[in-house]
Amino acid sequence: MSFLSLSLNTKIGKTSPGFDSTMQTPEIGQTAKSANQNLYEADFYAWTQQQANLLRHHQWNQLDLSNLIEEIESWGRKERQELRNRLGVLIGHLLKWEYQPEQHSRSWLATIRVQRRETLKLLNENPSFKSYLAELLPEAYENARDLASGETNLPLSIFPQQCLYSLENIISDRFYPGVSASNEIME
Repeated sequence: MSFLSLSLNTKIGKTSPGFDSTMQTPEIGQTAKSANQNLYEADFYAWTQQQANLLRHHQWNQLDLSNLIEEIESWGRKERQELRNRLGVLIGHLLKWEYQPEQHSRSWLATIRVQRRETLKLLNENPSFKSYLAELLPEAYENARDLASGETNLPLSIFPQQCLYSLENIISDRFYPGVSASNEIME
């Protein structure tokens, strides 16, 4: 068996006759743990497929537990980060809407609508996030102020230090602060 074939078989969780269940390879002396680590570092997608296959076949002793735990935790952090980012963009556009009513546009309205939909989708898919909203709001608002100031050329000091919009209003499709949305733009 060539080194490439041996390496590929090891990476996808296949063993050939003569190899023990720890996936030890005589040529390179790797155990399942070091082979998993190497695959994790060299080809993340292949590693995810290997881990899914091992889970599917209940091969618990061959799982790369330390990296699996790290990735699951990272996945959760990324979902929370996405929620915070979407809230920041949404609130930033609500600030723009309120502080530059003469500049209202279909583009701003579309951004508000899309961010609301996507925020609600994240909350529906991850109900536990609702308990984090109050924690995420100050960070999202800080980003929103920067976005609004940068895109409107208004000084940062124009915008309140703390968010004055309730979470309920932020995600409500009927809330447009300051000036109501005109029927022309809303259609």
